[in-house]
Amino acid sequence: MTYKLLIVDDEMANLRLLVRLFSRDFDCLTASSGADAIRVLAQHDVAILITDQRMPQMTGIELLRHTARLRPHMVRILLTGYTDVEVLVEAINSGLVYMYVTKPWNNDDLKLTINRACEHYESIKKSSALTLANDRLLARLQEIKENVVSALSDMSKARDEYAYDHAVRVGNYATSIAQRIGLSAIEIEALASAAMLHDLAELGSPNTVSRASSFANALTTLSLAHLECEAKLLGAIPELAMVTETIKFQRENFDGLRSPEGLSGEQIPLASRILRVAREFDSLVQPKGPAASMRADEAMRFLSQRAGKQFDPKIIQIMSQLSENDLPQGFLTSIDSSNARDAHAPSFDAAFS
Repeated sequence: MTYKLLIVDDEMANLRLLVRLFSRDFDCLTASSGADAIRVLAQHDVAILITDQRMPQMTGIELLRHTARLRPHMVRILLTGYTDVEVLVEAINSGLVYMYVTKPWNNDDLKLTINRACEHYESIKKSSALTLANDRLLARLQEIKENVVSALSDMSKARDEYAYDHAVRVGNYATSIAQRIGLSAIEIEALASAAMLHDLAELGSPNTVSRASSFANALTTLSLAHLECEAKLLGAIPELAMVTETIKFQRENFDGLRSPEGLSGEQIPLASRILRVAREFDSLVQPKGPAASMRADEAMRFLSQRAGKQFDPKIIQIMSQLSENDLPQGFLTSIDSSNARDAHAPSFDAAFS
């Protein structure tokens, strides 16, 4: 393979000398200024750039700064007849220069430098190709993960409208708490997915077999089998490990008493502690079936009484600070309906203050 070599120097004698030196092994391009070099680079995929430092209008290092953005994989070599140490150190430390060569140069040494630059160029290309392939793979895995979560959520909605709406509301509470705490975008995304699937995946846990059997009166044998298969599918996808871990430990009691997995306090994943509070709160203010609903302030008092026992006190505190803007759409309608029963009931903002 013949590489393209761009030589930039405002002295024509140097240009001719370098072209004669490298024309046998490279496709040599030339430019007598930084501006000319940029125009050449816009049209050619150059592997190696050799530029003089001292040129009018644009110095060699200034040219390298432009070319770093234009051709990031290109190997850049600086020719200088001056001992401008500070400039060279800055260029090397910032990654602008692969090597610098002082004038007058030794032809054999310069050829060796250029050969090494070719090897470095190939290494950069391979590394870039691997990075690109890895990015594409990660994007594909992310797409698959999102499709699985979406499909399982759609099946949940088709099976039980309340369970789906409950999961959406829990996800809103949980992500609002997570944002207040400062979790990363990846952690918040996993938490939101766990909220959408938290009831589904529990059916696949050995510790919830008895609880799963309590649904038998409401579900046909076939429906229960479908749920268990969906839960197994969720647990079998490595990219959803953070989601399955969050769900697995969501029923651990903060004090460790009667915890299904025997965890307590900080041993319980933070996402699981958040999910526990968000899920319990929504179940209190918008329960399923004929159970009486609580107002927001009543629900918070109920949860606060159990802080340090079932629930993480810090999560309870953050939950109590959520405002109307943190709530899912349609939630205030339910709160207003509950408040209508008590003319002296506090406003929603007061309930969370």
